[in-house]
Formats: sequence, C-alpha cells, structure tokens
Amino acid sequence: MDFESWWLIFLPLLFGLGWLAARFDFRQMLTETRALPDSYFKGLNFLLNEQPDRAIDAFIEVAKLDPETTELHFALGSLFRRRGEMERAIRVHQSLLSRSDLPSREREHALNEIAQDYLKAGMLDRAELAYKELRHTRYEEAACRALVRIYESEHDWPQAIEAVKRLGKLTGESVAQLVHYHCEMAHNRLTQKPIDLAAARVSLDLAQRCIEQDAESTEASQARLCILDAALARAEGDLKSERQALLVLLDRAPEYAGLVADGLQQNYAATHEGPELLRLLQVQYEAHPSLDLFGVIFKLINDQSGAPAAWAFAHQALTANPTLLGLEYALRISDASPSATPMAQMDSEWLQQLIARHTQRLERYGCRVCGFQAKAFYWQCPGCHGWETYPPRRMEELQ
Repeated sequence: MDFESWWLIFLPLLFGLGWLAARFDFRQMLTETRALPDSYFKGLNFLLNEQPDRAIDAFIEVAKLDPETTELHFALGSLFRRRGEMERAIRVHQSLLSRSDLPSREREHALNEIAQDYLKAGMLDRAELAYKELRHTRYEEAACRALVRIYESEHDWPQAIEAVKRLGKLTGESVAQLVHYHCEMAHNRLTQKPIDLAAARVSLDLAQRCIEQDAESTEASQARLCILDAALARAEGDLKSERQALLVLLDRAPEYAGLVADGLQQNYAATHEGPELLRLLQVQYEAHPSLDLFGVIFKLINDQSGAPAAWAFAHQALTANPTLLGLEYALRISDASPSATPMAQMDSEWLQQLIARHTQRLERYGCRVCGFQAKAFYWQCPGCHGWETYPPRRMEELQ
C-alpha cells in the first residue's frame, strides 16, 4: 500500500480537534461543579464521616436551593420512610407532586412513593386513593398487590375480591386466597345477627366454583369449604348434610380432620351413633394421627367402655407418638370422670397441673413462615398475613 504524503495534513487537525474537545468537557465539568451548592459537598463529607443525620440536613438544604433535583428528593423521601419519619417523607413527595412541570414518568414515581408513605403511616384511605391513581401505569401490579393488603386489613372482602381478580389478570397466575375471601364472607354471614343463610350459600357456591376452576387448589381451601358447608347445614338444622360435609373433609383433606373432630362428635351424638363414630375416627387416627383426634377418641372410649379401655388406647397411641399434650388431654378427661376415686382424682389433678405448666406453649399452632404462635387455628396468619401458613397440628406435633 503506497503512502500518500498529503495524509500528513490530517494528523495535526485530528490532534487539534481532540484537544479542543477535552478542554470543552473539562470546562463544562468545572462549571457544573462550581454550580453545585456547598451543602452538597458538606453532605457527602458527613456521609464519609458516618454522620448520617447531619448529612440529611445538608441534602435537605440542597433540595431547597435547587428544586429541580428530583432524584435527591426521591432519595430523601425513601430515607425518611425507612427511618420511620413518615411526616417528612410525605412532605418531600407532596412537594414533588405539587410541581406542574414534573414529567409524567416522575409524577408516577412520586405517586407510588407517597402511596407507600401513607400505607406505612397507617393512613389506609389515602394510600388506597393513591394506589388507585396508579392504574394503567408501570406501577399497576405493585399497586394492585398493595390494595389487596389494604382490603385484607380492613376486612373489605368484596373489594379484595375485585382487586385480586385484577391482579390475576395482570400476572396470569391463579390467586389461592380468592377462595378464602368468599369463605370469609360466608363466615361473616353465618356469625352475624340475624344469620343470612341465603347469602352464605351464595358465597360458598362461589368458593366452590373457584376451587373447581383452579387445578392447583389446596387441601386447606377444600377443608375450609367443607367446614363452612357443615356450619351452614347445622344452622339450617340439617344434620345429614352436616355429616356429609364433614365426611367429605376426612376424605379430601385428612390432615385437617382434627379441626372437625368435635363437630363430628356432636353430630353423631345427636343421633346416638357414638360407636359408629368411634370406629370411623380410629381408622382415621391410624392413617393420620393427631392430638385433636386422640382427645376425642380417648373420650369416646372412656364414655363407652370405661377408663381402663381408654388408658389402654392412650398407652398404645402415646407409645407410637409420645407427646406431653396427649398425656395432659387424657388426664384432663379421666379427671372429669365420676368413676375416679378421691385419691386417684387428687393424684390426677396434681399430675395434670404439673404437666400443664409445660404444655401451654406446645398446645399452640404456629405459622410456618413467620413463626407467629396462637392458641386458635387461623387460615390467615395474624403476623405475616399469609394464607394457609398454619399447619393443622399443634407445635409439639411439628417438633
């Protein structure tokens, strides 16, 4: 390849252009640096010296001097929210929303931030309005999830149903708690005064439809539906339908049999069919032993065949599944038996009190997600608000 001498003309030109560009960028950088307020550098210095409170005060001064620094506003608002200073966080985000020249994308960001402020501050009505304004924005899915949490905390189940349906359309995923929302409405209508049996039946039919449409429906949702079906039949005085619903639970969700053991006992007692129930529960206990079933079976044997037969069952059951709670249940039931002698009753009371001191903690149910413990069984954890996080077994059975 031949070298052309006239190419040498371009070399000085290229160097000159590069020098000019470098000086322009350097001057621009100096100009921008000089334009920054001193408070900005003071804030950085406080951060480097691990003085966050003084750094925040310095950055607030920057935000006052230069309202155009939206990113700094967002950073300050998020920082205030994490520190629990909700009033200051709300004021920062309100100042952004009050600007008429704020671009739509940043306005959506500010609206999402202030909605989080309201939610954390417990101002649920304002949080709800802010999240509703985020429909058809890039924050719609997060806003919908937040609305679900708000409606759940307010027990506004009709609104929660609408919100969770919209969330399902956005994500394309099935929402398991939809069944529980309908069950909550049915439970409220069965416990209110006066009882609204027709409305409860409508809610249970909708819950059943949700289970049929969801191929991944859980045992917990089916168990709860059976329990409420039985409660509705009992309120209507239909013992046959109540028993059928409870037997369906034993078949479809056997792990939850302990939750309906007392209901089965009352149903069979009303028709004087105690021996039939005992045989049924003994078969169930062999396949799925639980403390609640143990207590009902022990009582049935004690009533039908006497204390020796009941303790023979207890010995066999506690040998296979040793628990202090099972022993405490048996002592409690046998202590109430009129056949016990005064001396035996005194010994039983002493032993029962001794064991009860150590079983109060073990008798609770526990959330498998957050560990929240309670004496009552919950379908939604009061701690983490998760659905179906409580196993239908006592804490001692899970250890």
